[in-house]
Amino acid sequence: MRLPSRAAPAIAGAVLVMAAPAVTPASASTVGVRATGIFFYHSPDSGDVEIEDPDNGECRLLLQGATSADNRTDARATLFLDQLCEEPAGITLDPGENRTFAGPIPHSAMFG
Repeated sequence: MRLPSRAAPAIAGAVLVMAAPAVTPASASTVGVRATGIFFYHSPDSGDVEIEDPDNGECRLLLQGATSADNRTDARATLFLDQLCEEPAGITLDPGENRTFAGPIPHSAMFG
């Protein structure tokens, strides 16, 4: 079957668009990149604790949990109720954000 000469470029363009990989901010990985700054938190037993320049995508233990936190890094911090970053606390701290926690307190954090 032969296509009319005007239809061929349009069909070829559609095929190229469908075959091109999608690049979105969500697909751009920050794992292995270090956040810059300090994540401060207060632990019931250890007092004031700092995590300096944490690696993005790495689970960081919050000793005895955190009753408050202050994210002074350039990355978002996602907090977890367990020590292995598997049970989300439903709390994220954007850069510059701080919060005090009541009830179940977070015991780990992941950046990026």
